[in-house]
Amino acid sequence: MAIPATCRISVLEEPGKMTLKEVPVPAITDEEILVKVEGCGICGTDVHEYKGDPFKYCPVQLGHEGTGEIVALGRNVTKDFTGKPLKVGDKIVTGLKPCGECDTCRFHPEIKELCNGGEIFGLLPGAEHYLNGWFGEYMKVNAGGVVFNVSDMDRDLRILIEPAAVIVHAVEQAKQIFNFKFGSYVLVQGCGPIGLLLLTMVRCLGVRNIIACDGDANRLEFAKKLGARYTVNGLAGDAVEEVAEITGGGAEMVFQCTGSPKAASRAWKYVRRGGSFCELGFFTNNGDTTYSPHLDMCNKQVKACGSWTYQAGDWVQSFDFLKEAQERGLPVTDLITHKYPLDRMGEAMEMNISMKGLKIAYVAG
Repeated sequence: MAIPATCRISVLEEPGKMTLKEVPVPAITDEEILVKVEGCGICGTDVHEYKGDPFKYCPVQLGHEGTGEIVALGRNVTKDFTGKPLKVGDKIVTGLKPCGECDTCRFHPEIKELCNGGEIFGLLPGAEHYLNGWFGEYMKVNAGGVVFNVSDMDRDLRILIEPAAVIVHAVEQAKQIFNFKFGSYVLVQGCGPIGLLLLTMVRCLGVRNIIACDGDANRLEFAKKLGARYTVNGLAGDAVEEVAEITGGGAEMVFQCTGSPKAASRAWKYVRRGGSFCELGFFTNNGDTTYSPHLDMCNKQVKACGSWTYQAGDWVQSFDFLKEAQERGLPVTDLITHKYPLDRMGEAMEMNISMKGLKIAYVAG
């Protein structure tokens, strides 16, 4: 494959302004990889940056849910993170690279996802990191980048790997406080891409009584296709009573997947006495929420945990999870409802904000 001298990338120059830029395609070093991008999902984090640059990254080339084909491989890069061989033509995704130097990395490697200095391609600010994000025709994996060879998966399934890793990590966190059983009543609040992937994984674990909770009828209908047995309109005034009636007193496990403080407050009401609760809806600060320490926590003796991003091992599990979902006939790739070319990334961001679709993605021509 001939590698061009230049390529196009989409850059967020300031909130609300996606600009198409022509940049040189660099010659890679012995430690780097050059990838021809095939596609990349738009994450909620990307949208938060687009709306207001809360992380002060601008200008930034976003895109961290990406995948593509290796077109040039540094001679010292021979294997992926798991030890699987790499060669030109392989399909890859990129994961989180911990800094290796902070107290968390040095003294608590079991929670490397909490490293404050880690790097994710697509969330590296400044012009010096152009081509280090997936919103472009090509992207460069810097020396030491974490990559996975996923050549045995089709493009749309690969686009879902990064959010699936978020889900795997959340379920692993939840396993520390809850024993999933076939007959467990598990409620998932928020049927966006994260919530829908989560209930899909819970179904793949064999849990039969999954309750999908959302205010959008179309999303609830899709939740049924992915394994939900029951659906509840969370905006209805009797939602708490409805959940109690379905479950005989409340859900045994509740996953809160929305970024709404109001919804996060309401989610505690769905938990039965002696139940468990996992919060994974807030990867940016959307404000405070409230709950009753007596009624929602102490009186019910609720066990609770939070979930933050993922570790490399979660990515490896996500591959098997997505394959399992496909083998079960669950239409997981139908989560990708809208696909946009590179020169329409502003429209793609606005479509995401409108909440008229589910997973919005950039797909190369």
